[in-house]
Amino acid sequence: MMYKGFANVYDHMMENIPYEEWFSKLKLYLKEHGLAGGRICELGCGTGIMTEKFAKAGYQMIGLDKSVDMLALAKQKQEETKSDILYLNQDMTEMELDKSVDACISVCDSMNYLLQEEEMSALFERVKKYLAPGGLFIFDLKTVYCYRNVIGNQTWVEQDEEVSYIWENFFYEDQDINEYMLTIFRKQPDSGLYERMEEAHYQRAYSPERLKSLLAEAGLTLVDSFDEDMENPIRENSERIYLIAKN
Repeated sequence: MMYKGFANVYDHMMENIPYEEWFSKLKLYLKEHGLAGGRICELGCGTGIMTEKFAKAGYQMIGLDKSVDMLALAKQKQEETKSDILYLNQDMTEMELDKSVDACISVCDSMNYLLQEEEMSALFERVKKYLAPGGLFIFDLKTVYCYRNVIGNQTWVEQDEEVSYIWENFFYEDQDINEYMLTIFRKQPDSGLYERMEEAHYQRAYSPERLKSLLAEAGLTLVDSFDEDMENPIRENSERIYLIAKN
């Protein structure tokens, strides 16, 4: 899965995602913990929506993603904003940086795409290697509750003049894995005809307890965990959670 068709409609499909709210809360948390500025690496940066927000706020940003198509769209944004973001085409589990960073962040369930514990452990080890002493690692994930009770085995259809898509979900409870089947119809500007694209995406849920253990094995310490609002504790019916680890 490399986001071939999805990349071209990603921003369109994510229009209802509260990026500005997420950004404000992340920035506030960092500021409260002594990071009003500094060098941040965003893991799974996609088309650079959040990366650009942090760059505009004065942070030195690195955006890392394994999808060339996503990064191409991020670079288009950068041409407009003239930001000095460094974009890297890398798998987050194999991250290679030139020097340490003050924080790593990952939002919009990018890390749910790591389907094996070995991949999650590899990522934590890379974060440990490049995170400065005392640096923070903030990431979110969708939960088992979200996949089982909200998304799993549901189908959504969205349509407008430019893009239509069918989003089918199948939750495999024995593996805690959700399968997304996306059928996308995108209007071509030259012909006015619609191009059909199909992609399969897979995400896995991890319990906070297991993630805490994997973080500890990599030498990172879990210091905070929150519900999606980044204010209240994790609940049984939390659909998205935030975990904060420290080096």
